[in-house]
Amino acid sequence: MTSADMDDRSATSTTSATFSAAADAARLRYWRRARRITLALALGWFALTFGIVYFARELAELRPFGWNLSFLLAAQGASLLYLALVGGHALALRRLDRRLRDESGSGDAE
Repeated sequence: MTSADMDDRSATSTTSATFSAAADAARLRYWRRARRITLALALGWFALTFGIVYFARELAELRPFGWNLSFLLAAQGASLLYLALVGGHALALRRLDRRLRDESGSGDAE
């Protein structure tokens, strides 16, 4: 093995280590953002559930379509709002996955 071969190997390992460190940093940023998005979903879920119960009397005074709003939310509206929360969460994480894939330059985050 010549000294040129050894120089090539050390340059390759240095490049791999640099790439690995950059990829690890990108993954760390990804998981921090993903946890924030998930925390926002959990807080929204709690606020929706708590808000409907806590403000039930005030919501009962509103009567869209001839029914009490608290009844409509308990019957179907809350489920639709939960579905919207989960859909928003999925879209936010999809954008985050794309950002990680673009930053890392590979297809690992698919």
